[in-house]
Amino acid sequence: MAGRYDDIIDLERPVSKNHAPMPMSERAAQFSPFAALTGYEEIIAEAGRLTARRIELDEDAKQELNRSLLRLSARLEAGEGPLAVELTWFEPDGLKLGGEYRTRVISLRRVDRSQRLLELEDRSVIEIDRLLSLRENPEEG
Repeated sequence: MAGRYDDIIDLERPVSKNHAPMPMSERAAQFSPFAALTGYEEIIAEAGRLTARRIELDEDAKQELNRSLLRLSARLEAGEGPLAVELTWFEPDGLKLGGEYRTRVISLRRVDRSQRLLELEDRSVIEIDRLLSLRENPEEG
């Protein structure tokens, strides 16, 4: 039984006179997977990332925090600094609502009450309004 392609089945593969054959490494690349939704996985991961809500201090906690800041500020102005403290503060998330709480034991260099900032030994600053807690002399327990 004669087949439909019997006249060409045994012919040699045509070779172009104008174009060189494609290297095997490039030939394989044309079959690589295609990501139609680039960035989609990152968006899903970001949406699933949890953030904490900011805790509002009650009046008693605010007053205690202010007393501690006044004590520390007076000691720093008297030349006792830098002073070791343990700070816990809220760090807002730059991409979504909420943020995270960070705790750090570090030396306090300055309390700027007019700007409501704490300057730390590494020259970083924390807004006083973001503080959740402040513990003086953390090495004492």
